[in-house]
Amino acid sequence: MSKSKRKKRTQQVPGETVTAVELQIQDLETNIIEIDFKNEQKSPEMTAQPEIEEEATLPEIEEEEPTLPGLEELAASKAWRLALEPEEVNSMMERGVFGALKLVPWGSNYTFLSSLCDEQGGSEYAIIYKPRRGEAPLWDFPNGTLYRREYAAYLVSAALNWHFIPPVIIRDGPHGSGTTQIFVDANENIQYYQFRDEHEHELKRIAIFDLITNNADRKASHCLLGADGYIWAIDHGLCFNTVPKLRTIIWEFSGEPIPEDIHQDLLELITNPVRRDALHAQLLELLDKREVEIFFRRLEQMAESSTFPGLSSRRQIPWGM
Repeated sequence: MSKSKRKKRTQQVPGETVTAVELQIQDLETNIIEIDFKNEQKSPEMTAQPEIEEEATLPEIEEEEPTLPGLEELAASKAWRLALEPEEVNSMMERGVFGALKLVPWGSNYTFLSSLCDEQGGSEYAIIYKPRRGEAPLWDFPNGTLYRREYAAYLVSAALNWHFIPPVIIRDGPHGSGTTQIFVDANENIQYYQFRDEHEHELKRIAIFDLITNNADRKASHCLLGADGYIWAIDHGLCFNTVPKLRTIIWEFSGEPIPEDIHQDLLELITNPVRRDALHAQLLELLDKREVEIFFRRLEQMAESSTFPGLSSRRQIPWGM
């Protein structure tokens, strides 16, 4: 991994200095809704949860599905991978100062595009911020837990040394506590079905991950081909249910042998008491005790298996794919 430092780029504008990230985020203003903390009204979903303290109100999500052309030109997120170790990334995300928020106007939960300015390191990174208080209620998941599930999924991937989930932490933000995750540069014009044949092994690893975490939301759009050439997996808020909820688009490996290196990663985690106990303790801070127990049961079952399971119900394919 290169240790080269990512320098903070600036462009001089009369009377002010604007960072590259800010300029690139501003270019998306025609496609992303501006936030007006004074004038926007709170949505019905927000008022349905009285236990959440009143802070700056969140804007209403419009009923539309716009595209964001040029997202691959937003602040190059691959820089974190080339310049920093994971521990350094997490430290930067914890101390970084939020920039302006832009509401990503699709999806059922509030998701914001922003930047983190690391004054200590002199860098700026594009991030995705998902506040707890922006989660829409679901009948099959406890309210206000999706952000914790997102972080728990990241911890599982890290414990397995599978680094296909962009770094994510839980921290306070402009709308309260939630997840903050490094934004991945990806070519929005290249979809899952176009790159899957060239990246089978990475997708097999993601398929196994979805099985052990009981991921209920693996759409094609949740697998990205990054500008850095890596395959990234995002949106893991619907994991770790205690009942079978698996919904995934990745079924092309059914009946095939699980690759030896992937199988070995599972075995090493489940048979190493230090690593297993450390992950167990981390997950207990985020999930219900039964959810953690059933997760480890699924992990053990996959470690004992030699092949990918097959599709058993049409419900295991996500709506909208």
